[in-house]
Amino acid sequence: MLFKVISKIKFISVLFVLLLTAISSCGKGGETTTTPVSKAPTNLTLDAVVSGSGNVVFKAAATNAVMYTFDLGNGISNQISTTGDFTYKYATSGAYTVTVVAKSATGETASKSTVINVTAALSLIWSDEFDATTASAPDPNKWGYDLGAGGWGNNEQEYYTNRTTNAIVSGGTLKITAIKEAFSGSNYTSARLLSKGKFSFKYGKVDISAKLPSKAGTWPATWMLGDNFLSAGWPACGEIDIMEHIGNSLNKIYGTLHYPGRSGGNADGATTMINNASTAFHKYTLEWTDVSIKIYVDDLLYYSFANNPTTPFNQNFFLILNLAMGGNMGGTIDPAFTSDTMEVDYVRVYQ
Repeated sequence: MLFKVISKIKFISVLFVLLLTAISSCGKGGETTTTPVSKAPTNLTLDAVVSGSGNVVFKAAATNAVMYTFDLGNGISNQISTTGDFTYKYATSGAYTVTVVAKSATGETASKSTVINVTAALSLIWSDEFDATTASAPDPNKWGYDLGAGGWGNNEQEYYTNRTTNAIVSGGTLKITAIKEAFSGSNYTSARLLSKGKFSFKYGKVDISAKLPSKAGTWPATWMLGDNFLSAGWPACGEIDIMEHIGNSLNKIYGTLHYPGRSGGNADGATTMINNASTAFHKYTLEWTDVSIKIYVDDLLYYSFANNPTTPFNQNFFLILNLAMGGNMGGTIDPAFTSDTMEVDYVRVYQ
């Protein structure tokens, strides 16, 4: 009897092992599973058609590829295409090394690079030439005013007005004049013009031609603030100072960025020395893209910043022109000061 029981147990065990073997050898629906054969991409090609507007049409192709990733050579990478076709508009001219990585279904890759020469043609999208035929206030369709004293935290000594004695267009230029006079509790008056609510833009090139005041205590600036200034506050909105100059340090030009972690006395920027800042017009330029911010004087680059998606410099900004007196940066005002002027020949914005 015991022998029969043992034999029966052995028979059941053998059947169980055979059943497990059959199950493990079959896939879903009875199909046998197989490991995919490794096939790396081969015969990878990369073609680029460049247009004069900065647009580039890329076409990559490879045997066994199911995905293509583009590095555009300007700090923009990980641009994915499943077809190998990809179009991109470069904001600035230059030579760029573009690399594409083809990937197979099994994860193997192949890469190829090419150098493209891009000429990014810019179009004028907004300007003020200040060429009114008769003396008049700045164009109200383009400029508004900040009014008041103190410089909103800068300890400035002037009161900003909207009077033509402080801001007037005549003789082909805008003249912003600081005057020593008692006005609403301040000892000086001046003007601060801004395009807020009238014009703002995201990325592009700004050219401003200006002749600067020279007297001690003057602090002229051409600059920009983010459109979200009122909701986000400063410096979270971002600030781009295209040009600042102080009469106490003649011919020293400042280009500066303010943003969280780098603002006020800890701002990110550079300076350069020029000749005749107060007796001749010079061109102050900003080139602004999603990957860089560059500031020039007379087409000479002196400050460059690597822009990225974490900064506030990826939204619309508006323009500001002003002449401050004293304050945190302007410093000591000459006791003999009576008046001084910043002249602006033009403001031009390109994209």
